[in-house]
Amino acid sequence: MQHNIFATMRSLNMIEGCKGTQIYAFNQSGKTTTNGYGGGGGVGEKFLQHLHERVSSVRSKSNRNYQAMQPKDNVKSAVLVEALASYGLPQTDFIEPQIESYLKSVNFVETLADVYRRMEGCSKFEISGMYLEQCAIFKGLSDPKLFRKCLKSGREHAVDVHSKVVLSAWLRFDRREDELIGVSAMDCCGRSIECPRSSLVSGYNPELATDPCSCHQRPVQDEDTEVFIGDEECSTSISHDYEEEEDYDMSFCMGEEEIRCRRFNMASLSRPFEVMLYDGFMESRREKINFSQNGISANGMKAAEMFSRTKSVESFDPDTVLELLSLANKFCCNEMKSACDAYLASLVFDMDSAMLLIEYGLEETAYVLVAACLQVLLRELPNSMHNPNVSRLFCSSEGKDRLASAGHASFLLYYFLTRTAMEEDMKSNTTVMLLERLGEFSSVGWQKQLAFHQLGCVMLERKEYKDAQKWFEAAVEAGHVYSLAGIARAKYKRGHMYKAYKLMNSVISDCTPSGWMYQERSLYCHGKEKMMDLSTATELDPTLSYPYKYRAMSMVEENRTEAAISEIDKIIGFKVSPDCLELRAWFLIALEDYEEALRDVRALLTLDPQYVMFHGKLQGDKLVELLRHTVQQRNQADCWMQLYDRWSSVDDIGSLGVVHHMLANDPGKSLLLFRQSLLLLRLNSHRAAMRSLREARNQATSEHERLVYEGWILYDTGYREEAISKAEESISIQRSFEAFFLKAYVLSETNSDSESSLYVIQLLEEALRCPSDGLRKGQALSNLASIYVDVDKLDNAIDCYVNALTIKHTRAHQGLARVYHLKNQRKAAYDEMTKLIEKASYNASAYEKRSEYCDRELAKSDLTMATKLDPLRTYPYRYKAAVLMDDHKESEAISELTKVIAFKPDLHLLHLRAAFHDSMNEPTSTIRDCEAALCLDSSHADTLELYSKARQRSNE
Repeated sequence: MQHNIFATMRSLNMIEGCKGTQIYAFNQSGKTTTNGYGGGGGVGEKFLQHLHERVSSVRSKSNRNYQAMQPKDNVKSAVLVEALASYGLPQTDFIEPQIESYLKSVNFVETLADVYRRMEGCSKFEISGMYLEQCAIFKGLSDPKLFRKCLKSGREHAVDVHSKVVLSAWLRFDRREDELIGVSAMDCCGRSIECPRSSLVSGYNPELATDPCSCHQRPVQDEDTEVFIGDEECSTSISHDYEEEEDYDMSFCMGEEEIRCRRFNMASLSRPFEVMLYDGFMESRREKINFSQNGISANGMKAAEMFSRTKSVESFDPDTVLELLSLANKFCCNEMKSACDAYLASLVFDMDSAMLLIEYGLEETAYVLVAACLQVLLRELPNSMHNPNVSRLFCSSEGKDRLASAGHASFLLYYFLTRTAMEEDMKSNTTVMLLERLGEFSSVGWQKQLAFHQLGCVMLERKEYKDAQKWFEAAVEAGHVYSLAGIARAKYKRGHMYKAYKLMNSVISDCTPSGWMYQERSLYCHGKEKMMDLSTATELDPTLSYPYKYRAMSMVEENRTEAAISEIDKIIGFKVSPDCLELRAWFLIALEDYEEALRDVRALLTLDPQYVMFHGKLQGDKLVELLRHTVQQRNQADCWMQLYDRWSSVDDIGSLGVVHHMLANDPGKSLLLFRQSLLLLRLNSHRAAMRSLREARNQATSEHERLVYEGWILYDTGYREEAISKAEESISIQRSFEAFFLKAYVLSETNSDSESSLYVIQLLEEALRCPSDGLRKGQALSNLASIYVDVDKLDNAIDCYVNALTIKHTRAHQGLARVYHLKNQRKAAYDEMTKLIEKASYNASAYEKRSEYCDRELAKSDLTMATKLDPLRTYPYRYKAAVLMDDHKESEAISELTKVIAFKPDLHLLHLRAAFHDSMNEPTSTIRDCEAALCLDSSHADTLELYSKARQRSNE
C-alpha cells in the first residue's frame, strides 16, 4: 500500500466530532442544589467546603502556590475559588448520555450491504434517492467526508430541478460558505454541482454535474430571437408598420381597445384557444371577440399576441410577464407558461426578490420560478428561517400544501430543513413543526424511522416525555430498534425506572449486544451491576464517552481525583470533545492545577467557542478570565516558545491552548487561525477545523494569503483541481511558503507517478526557500523526505529528516525509522520510534509504527498498547487477525475483526474479513462484507475483484 506522505500533518480520518453538547444532563426532579449540581451531604458539599477552605488559605498565605504571584493575584485567585465554589462538583447521579438523533442499526454491516444491493439494481431515476438514504446512514459515522461524498453523488445523479436545488443548497450549507465574508448566497463557486443556474436545468447528466460551471461565460445569442429582442426599445407596443404588414384576421376587444391577431397564431397557444377559435363555438365565427371578463389587461393581451408570433417574453417588463403567466394558467398555454416561468425565475437573485416572486409562483404553480425562489431561501439558511414568512411557508401545513401543489415539497427538502433547524436549536417550535412535516412526507421504512426517531429526540430534549415515548414507539414500529433506548429513557424520565430496565434487558437478550445497549441499561441499575454494564459497554464500544465520565466522577467521589484524571485521559487521548475537556478541567481545578485547567478550557473553547461551562452556569471565556489570573502571565514571544515546545512534543491539546491564548492577545491573526485548523484536523475535529480555516480566510490581510486559505477549504471539501488553481493564483501574486506547500500537498495526493513526485519535490524546495517558522519548515522537510523515499532517494530523505529533527520536528523520527527499515537497519528503525514514543505526549501511532520493526512478540505488545491508547486505529486489529489466520485460527481471526467492525465499520477491515470468509469458502459472508465495503467506497478495486469472484462462485 502506498505510503501516505502527509498523514502526519492532516488526518484524512476525520470525525464531525464536537457539537458542544453539555456533559451534565441532570434529572431536575431529583434533589439538587439550586445550581443543579447536587448538594445535601456527599461530595458536592465536601468540595464546596474544600474550596471555601482554599479561599481562606489564599487570603492568609500569599505566594504559597505561585511565587511570582503578586498580592492582587492572590485576591483574584480567591475570587476564582469563590466563584467556582458556587457551582459545586458534578455528581454521577445526574449525568446521562444523549440519545443520538440519527439512524443506528443493530447490524450495520447488513444495512450497508442491503443498501449497496438495492443501489446496484435501481434505475437512474432512483439512484439519487438511494444516495440520500446513504447520507442518513452515514450521518452517524465519525467521518464527515462519507456524508458529503454521498451528498455530492446524490446531486450528480439528480434528475429533477427540485432535487438539484435542494442538494446544491445542502452542499453549500455543509461547507458553511455563508461564513465567508464577501460571498453571497447566489454566487457561483465555479462548479456545476453547486451552481445556482445549473440547478434550475432539468435532466439527468451525472458527468456534466462534475464539470466546471460555464455560467460566467458570455451567453451566445440565439439567431432566431435576435430580431425580437435585439432592438433598443423593449416594449409591448407593436409598430403600426408591422401591424399593416401582418395578415390579421381577428381581434380581441378589451373594453374600448382592440388587439388585432392572427387566429391561427392564437389558436396555437393552447388547446382551449384552439377549441374556442376553430371548433364550433360562436367565437370561431366572429371576427371580434370580447375578452374583457378574463382578468387580463389590453397590454397583457398585446403581449400574448406578440408571444403567439415570437415565442419569447424577453422584451416584456416583469409585471406584463406575471399577467401572461396568469393567462397561460387559465387557458393551459403550456409553452407560454414555460417561457414566463423561466423569465421570472431569472429575476430571482436575493431574498427580497425571492420573497416577492414566490407568492406569484405558488399562486400560479410556476415550477421553475418557485424553484428559483426556493433556492435562495435554502442557500440563505439558517438566517432565512428567521423571516416569519419563510418560517410559515416551510413549517405550516398550509405552506407545505402550497409547495406540494407547485411540485416543491418532498422528504428531501424537509430532511435538509430539519437538519439545519436541529443544529441551530434542537428544542425550538420551528424544529418540531419541520419534523412533523418530515414525518408526513415519509413513505418508506428508513424515512419513517428517521423522522419519528428525531421527533422523539427533540421531545426528550424539550422534556415532553410522554410525546417523546410516543414518537420513539412509532420509530420502533417502523423498524428502528435503537429507538427502544429512547422509549426506555422516556419511561425513566416519567418515573418508571424498572420498566426501562426490563426493556433494555430484553433488547440485550433479543439482539446482538452492542455497547449502547449496556450503556443505556446502566442508567437503570446501581452499584456493581451498573459498573459491570459500563465495563461491558466500553469493551464492546470503546468510543462511548459516558462510561469514562461516569467512572471518573465515581473516583472523584471516592477522593481519587488523580485516578479520575487518568480515566478521563483515556478517551481524550483518541476522541477529544468539549464535555470531556470540561470534566477534566473540573478535576484539575479540584487539584489546584490551574495551569493545566486553563489549557483544557482554552482547548474546549477552540472546539466550541459558544460553550457554556458547568451546566449552562458560566460562559467559557469568563472561566478563562478567572483562571488566567492564577497562572504566570506570558507575552506573545513567550507563547511562541511555549507553542514550539508543545508542538514538538506532539501535545496537540496543549498547542490548542497556547494558540487560543495567542489569539486572545492578537485577535484575527490569520496565521494563528490556520495553525489552529491544522491542530484540529490532527484531533479529528473536522467541523471546528473548517471554522478556523474560514475565519483565517476572512481575517487574511493580503490577497495571496486569502487565496491559500480558500485553497485549503476547497481541498478539504473535495475540490482538488480548484485548490491547485488557488495556489497557483496566490504564487502569481507573491511567492510564499504556504502557497507552494499547498500546491505540493494537493498534487502529491492527486498523482503518484514519478514525474509528479519530482515536480512536488521542486515545489517543496521552493517552499523551503520562502520565509516561514520552524514549525512549518519542519513539516515541509518531513514531507519532502517522504517524497524522496517514494522516488528511492534514501540518502536525501535522511538529510531532510535529520534537518527536521534539528528544528525539533519530532514526528520526523517516524519517517527516519522508515528509511532505516528500507535500508534493512531494523534496530536503528526501532530505536528511532522509541525516541518518538519517549518524546510524544500522544503516541498511539508511534507504538503502532514501531511494531513493524521488531519481532512478533514485541510487535504484539506494541500493538496492544496502541489499541489501549487509541482503539480507533485499525492496523492493530488487522495485524492480530492476520496472525491468527496464519496460525489457522480462522474463527478467532474473524472474531477479532468483527469486534472492531461493530464500532468502526472500516473499509479495509470489511475487505479483510471478506477475504478471510472467502478463504474459508463462505461465499454468502464474503458477498455481504464486500457489499458493505463497496457501500463505503464503490470504487475500491480489490473489493470489486473479490466481490466478482465470490458472486461467480456463488452462482456455480
